[in-house]
Amino acid sequence: MKKITTLEKALKRIDELEKENAKLQEELEYFKKRKASGRQKHNAKWMAIYNDFVDCYEKGLPLVEIAKRNNISERTMYRYKAYYEEMRKKNEE
Repeated sequence: MKKITTLEKALKRIDELEKENAKLQEELEYFKKRKASGRQKHNAKWMAIYNDFVDCYEKGLPLVEIAKRNNISERTMYRYKAYYEEMRKKNEE
C-alpha cells in the first residue's frame, strides 16, 4: 500500500473506499436475504423434535431409541446432543 502524501489523494482514496464499501454492503444484503439450502434453521418442527429429545435424553433413553421415536437419523441426534451440551454449558456460565 502506498503512503498517501496529499489531502487530494487522501480524499480520492476515501471516495474509492466508500464506493467499495457500498458495493460490499449490497452484496451482504443479497446474501442475508438469500434462502438457505440444506439444514433448516430452528423452526417449529425442529424445536418440537429437539424438545422431545431433551425430555427423553434427560430421562436416560438411548439416542438410538430417541431417533426411532422421532423418525430422524442418529446423526441428527448427535447434532441435537452437541447443541444441548453447548446450551447447558452456556447456562452454567
